[in-house]
Amino acid sequence: MFAVEVSHLEKVFHRRRGRRRHAATALADVSFTIDRRECVAVLGQNGSGKSTLVRVLSTLLLPDGGSARVLGHDVVRDARAVRSLVNRVSVEASFFKRMSAVENLSYAARFYGLTPAATRVRIPEILERVGFPVTRASESMEDLSRGMQQKVALARALLTSPVLLLLDEPTTGLDPRSKREVQAFIGELRATHDTTILLCTHDLAEAESLAERVGILHAGRLLALEAPEELIGRYGASTLEDAFFTATGVAFEEDREEGVAA
Repeated sequence: MFAVEVSHLEKVFHRRRGRRRHAATALADVSFTIDRRECVAVLGQNGSGKSTLVRVLSTLLLPDGGSARVLGHDVVRDARAVRSLVNRVSVEASFFKRMSAVENLSYAARFYGLTPAATRVRIPEILERVGFPVTRASESMEDLSRGMQQKVALARALLTSPVLLLLDEPTTGLDPRSKREVQAFIGELRATHDTTILLCTHDLAEAESLAERVGILHAGRLLALEAPEELIGRYGASTLEDAFFTATGVAFEEDREEGVAA
């Protein structure tokens, strides 16, 4: 059984421009599979559909066509079962801003059914492992930098040891040292737990170092999904960035200037 099985997935958003409705295709006939304990990275410019794909797999959006399954559970028909297997870290992670990191994590732990005894041990341990200073764990979230908040988001996702971890720009806003700590922890998680990872990232080096296969998503279509070296060879490129440019006609630097992907 695949950890993730996506077949001909479609998602269209309808937006109103004046008196006219405009259809914007976010995902178009996307198909791929991910094996258990595999890490797959998806690269794409803003609006390519990366975040939409993550939201469909985490049951936050309903697809308009095709299907997606997580460990055999359909994301539409078996949404509750999927939610128990999946956790998501996104660049726009939300919190109770006046509560502390520990209070936010304790709330999440109770929501997922962790006991108070387990929570008291687990929270300090996981905060330390993602590089969050325990001395700041009682400060309100609104007083923390975006990078610090992103670490708490990652810690929250890992509290329940998810079978499928969906990472949507997980290191955005982190300083270089924190970024390395989080990337190392993701690598450690893969090595020591039965966790499958789908990573959407703007960081080419991150994708190449963490993922066994890298996909290029452009205008809602998955152009390729292969090992980094195979992807480079497919497009006759010398680097992963060159392969991305050849496949899409878009320089990767352009993507970094436009903000959060759709």
